[in-house]
This record gives sequence, C-alpha cells and structure tokens, in this order.
Amino acid sequence: MDWPALMLSLELAAATLAVLLPLGLALGRWLARTAWAGKAWVEALVVLPLVLPPTVLGYYLLVTLGAGSPLGAWLAEHLGVRLTFNFAGLLLASVVFNLPFMVQPIQRAFEAIPRELREAAAVHGLGAWQTLWRVELPLAWPGILSALVLTFVHTLGEFGVVLMVGGNIPGETRTIAIAIYDRVQAFDLASADRMALLLTLLSLLAVAASFGATARLRRRGG
Repeated sequence: MDWPALMLSLELAAATLAVLLPLGLALGRWLARTAWAGKAWVEALVVLPLVLPPTVLGYYLLVTLGAGSPLGAWLAEHLGVRLTFNFAGLLLASVVFNLPFMVQPIQRAFEAIPRELREAAAVHGLGAWQTLWRVELPLAWPGILSALVLTFVHTLGEFGVVLMVGGNIPGETRTIAIAIYDRVQAFDLASADRMALLLTLLSLLAVAASFGATARLRRRGG
C-alpha cells in the first residue's frame, strides 16, 4: 500500500474542496438566477472539462502553464511561481477538471428554489445576505452536499490530468490513482488490488453517506 500517495490524494481532494466550494456557490447561484444571451456559452465552458478527454485537458494546462509557455515563464520570472510538476499545479488542474462536478449540482439546487420564496423573504425585511443564509442555503444544501461528494471522489480517482500536469514524483505529485498504475506496470497486482479496493471503498462510503444525509434532510424538510 502506497500510504504517501493516498495521503497526497486526500490532501489534494480537501484543498480542491476548499477552493471550489466558494467559487461553485457564487458561480452556480449566479447561473441559476440570471438569464442573458451569453449564458449558454458560460455553461458550456463550465461543462467542458467533463466532456474533454482528461489527457487533452491536461495537455492544454501543461502547454499553458509550463515553463516554456509565455504565461509559465512570466510567472516563474516575476513571481517565482511554478505550476507544473508540483502540488500547486496539481491543485490548479484539480480545480479546473472538477469545476462541472461542483458547479452543476449547486446550480440545479438554486434553480429549484421558487422565486416566490425570495420575494417573500424580501417582503419580511430580509436583505440579500440574510435571504441567502436563512432561506436559500438551507434549501440548496442537498445539492451542495452532492457537489462536495462528487468533487471529492472524482479528485481521488482522477488520473490523466494529474499525470500530465504533475508527473509522477513520489511524495509530491504521485496520487493513489497513479500509484495503482505504477503497480500494474510493475506486475505487482497484489498491491494494485489493495489500493484499488481501498479507493473503491472510500468512494462508495462517501457516496452512500451523501445519499443518506440527503434523504434525512429531505425528510426533515418535508
């Protein structure tokens, strides 16, 4: 069992949630509450990481952020920042390829909130922030929880993007998915079996807990 790779994957998943949750809430709510001519293009860009092959997305990130690119060279020269083959690059890649998993469930949750509830909150003197915290977020919480779980398990299992952007550096960019691939390439199927089983159990546990919590919230709300 490659415990450092598992811990790195868990750290990456936690950091991705920390970055994407506020972004997903803001973007998902904005998309749910607005209607304008270019909205479909924004939604398409959000969904694009879901339909692109992971290696293609990883390639675009690599050539955009690598040291040989104008942006990568500028970041390295002026800010001393390198965004490939390190944890920072993994995190940025994880945020990009998990964007649809965070934003879409949150957007659908806010779209399901009747407009009349917001109007009633305004009539009762609640401001925009009070309406968000006391009316919208409690009603949207099942969708937010689903977004968190989907993002978490998807980060644990992602392979192509993280390999392209981060490489395979033990203790720094080798995630559990890459460690499984390494063990298969080395014909160490016993280790690969154990890591694959652990990853499957973690994902199953997270999804089952999400379904259970969502069902309890709906029963309580009903």
